[in-house]
Amino acid sequence: MAQRDIGELLGIMARLRDPDGGCPWDLAQDFASIAPYTIEEAYEVADAIARADMPALKDELGDLLLQVVFHARMAEEAGGFGFDDVVGAICDKMVRRHPHVFGDADRDDADAVARSWDAIKREERASQGGQDDSALAGISAGLPEWMRAVKLQQRAARTGFDWPGPAPVIAKLREELDEVEVEFAAVAADPDDPVAQARLEAELGDLLFVAANLARHARVDVGRALRGANLKFERRFRAMEAIAAGEDRPLDQRTLDEQEALWAQVKAGEAPVAG
Repeated sequence: MAQRDIGELLGIMARLRDPDGGCPWDLAQDFASIAPYTIEEAYEVADAIARADMPALKDELGDLLLQVVFHARMAEEAGGFGFDDVVGAICDKMVRRHPHVFGDADRDDADAVARSWDAIKREERASQGGQDDSALAGISAGLPEWMRAVKLQQRAARTGFDWPGPAPVIAKLREELDEVEVEFAAVAADPDDPVAQARLEAELGDLLFVAANLARHARVDVGRALRGANLKFERRFRAMEAIAAGEDRPLDQRTLDEQEALWAQVKAGEAPVAG
């Protein structure tokens, strides 16, 4: 098979976006409409990695690369920048942010490299006229909120603002859960009270933020842990549906107690490590 390169992909995208005979769907897109697909493809890459599926990873990386090419093509059409500029910018950035590899800086441990990376990023923002010199500056507001929570916590921890270990985080988690219970009771007493609902939302947010912090202290990736929980729930629920269908009594025709009995049956049949 002939060797394929990025030039061919760039040509394909240019053809798709050609007003004279291009694809109507591709021509109708803009940055905002394509952005959700870009995020989705990044998650598809993560899913293929989690499943250790190398053929799928190859395909998903291609889909993600297409997103970069698509955005770069639209920017070029608008007179902003092209794909070569994207490549040049990331090459310059990687060399600039790795002075311990491409320069004469000392090669230290991973934590030292991370601190150096942050310092270089602060210098870059300052050189571009950025006025925000906070340790939290530069954390994208477009990240999934669980990911942004962890990044905020990591940045704060580098200044020394952090719990010394998991024990106080667990205590804080219990405290936040107690506060959630109080606000749930308030909402139950008056479901139409917007202030009570807002307080409940705020306390649930605090609970989730502390849970993410606990995962960080445990060196557990929050996204991977939640993906695992989602997959486990899906696997068990589908098994419940299969058992119910095999007994000619669909799941939605059973009481909650009967459904919970099926859940316990499925869970008992799993290996102990399944949790």
